Amino acid sequence: MFRGLVGRAAALLGVAAVASAATTIVVKGTSSHPIPPLLYGQMFEDINSGDGGLYAELLQNRAFQAVKPGKTLVLVDRDWNALQAWAPVNGGNISVVADSVPVSAALPNALQLNIPGGASGTIGFANQGYWGINVNSSWTYNASFYYRFPTASGFNGSATIALQGTDGQVHASTQIPISGSQTKWAQVTAQLTPSSTPSNINNTFTVTFDSAAGSTINFAMFSLFPPTFKDKPNGMRADLSELLLSMKPSFFRLPGGNNLEGQSAATRWIWNNTVGDLVDRPGRMGNWGYTNTDGLGLLEYLTWCEDMDMQAIMAVWAGYSLGDNSSVPEAQLQPYIQQAIDQINFAIGDPSKSSAAGLRASLGHPDPFLLTYVEVGNEDMNAPDSYHYRWHDFVTALSSAFPQLNWFAQNSFSYDNTPRNGVTYFQGEYAVTATNASAVFGSTDDGRLTWPIVQGSIGEAVFLTGFERNADITPNLVGFDAGAVYPSTSFYVQQLFSRNKGTDYLPSTLPTANGTLFWSVTSDKYAKAINIKVVNYAGGTEDINFQLSTAVGTSGQVTVLTGDPKASNTPANPTTVVPTSKGITVGQTFSYTAPAWSLSVINIPMS
Repeated sequence: MFRGLVGRAAALLGVAAVASAATTIVVKGTSSHPIPPLLYGQMFEDINSGDGGLYAELLQNRAFQAVKPGKTLVLVDRDWNALQAWAPVNGGNISVVADSVPVSAALPNALQLNIPGGASGTIGFANQGYWGINVNSSWTYNASFYYRFPTASGFNGSATIALQGTDGQVHASTQIPISGSQTKWAQVTAQLTPSSTPSNINNTFTVTFDSAAGSTINFAMFSLFPPTFKDKPNGMRADLSELLLSMKPSFFRLPGGNNLEGQSAATRWIWNNTVGDLVDRPGRMGNWGYTNTDGLGLLEYLTWCEDMDMQAIMAVWAGYSLGDNSSVPEAQLQPYIQQAIDQINFAIGDPSKSSAAGLRASLGHPDPFLLTYVEVGNEDMNAPDSYHYRWHDFVTALSSAFPQLNWFAQNSFSYDNTPRNGVTYFQGEYAVTATNASAVFGSTDDGRLTWPIVQGSIGEAVFLTGFERNADITPNLVGFDAGAVYPSTSFYVQQLFSRNKGTDYLPSTLPTANGTLFWSVTSDKYAKAINIKVVNYAGGTEDINFQLSTAVGTSGQVTVLTGDPKASNTPANPTTVVPTSKGITVGQTFSYTAPAWSLSVINIPMS
């Protein structure tokens, strides 16, 4: 699920007093500063993971990456269960082995199926997916895997590939010829179109054999894809992408912060390990306790940003690892600086001048991607003794190689009191996460929120009004399971701000710093409209009188997000709190009553 837009500034909930007198807001007709086009966007951390989340691959542990054959789940040293998500079917014996002839240097492990001699009936194995598999009769699924017989066999038959419920009902199946003489790796592909749509996601992907008693078969690099966003091969989950697209995000920060840093320098995110054929991507144990397949790699990120009509804010590793809190000595930085240069060239370089850019072109994207901002490192304040030389050396080299790029440094700040001295800032992460100060990140305290609630989301809306008021210095949102996505109250807050950010900020009467009513007013030169965002962080209604200096029409629209302060949107009740819209009478002077615990967006056409 999403956490929101790098500082983990988590606001705590408080009960606000109810104001009684009407508030008069005087809006000037002249803009004080433009609204940056990249004011609102998204981050990889906004999603729990690429695998099982944004990345559309349905099979979990598909290539047995970053696991040790025979190893069971041990979270202390972050070894993952080698057979995570896999189970035998009808007496088949399965294990993860280090194949003597691996499918690739990147993928040394294989799933070995031993079918006992004298066995009869259908025998094989199943994958449970990520929390189940969504089976839809209107979709066609693309399945594939590699196989080989370690020792030549007389078997000459077929494998049945199927999608079936845990109740045994088969929703889709097809047969693929399999030859026992195949001792070298061969890839098989198949399409599955279900004949029925089950009522739940308790489904598995199975590979089974008949009449294969005594056979031993090795398998590698499984895959199962549903239709993807814009039908891209190895692409993104369509429903999640479309929901994010509805926010009209202007940027996406990739590949994440902690995800970038790694447990050590050796396990950091390495861009060139995430491009090319899937069998050549080794994957890695991520910082959050599970394996990253890196099927969602740099090319997929950049292509998705392009398809979503948003810019990439791309991070490069800057010599610091979060897991062991270690830094690369300054004398050893050069190879990592060069790798960062190559990563940027992969995105925007000239194929005739850069081998990394040539690789991009060979993978089907000869033109450069749109890339204006690069982030150097993540949470580097955790290593203050090395920060100064790492920042200096990386930025000096990268600025020389790419003088056209701007740079974001992560800082803590209070926007309203920040000097206007040419420095701009990136607010990379925020969220209301708890109802009390003891419920910190990783805590099991009862105050920790499982789902965003109305009161917290309205508090976030207060924070967002400050982004627009100070836009001249500023540039877990969605829940999901295998079957659906669930927009939270915080998602709707960000959607309303992002879709109504406007192009210019219009100064107005400032909100009371310790009050309960907050607002931001922008104009949109393209839509020829004024957007007024009003946040009422109180348990009672608030009366407001507006005085506009700009000539406007008389008919506008207001969209309101409001509800019980403790209400959440959850998988069981996904539409408890949703925005509602209606017409409203407006003018250069008009009155409005903001509901309790609400965000209201008033759209007024300019005449």
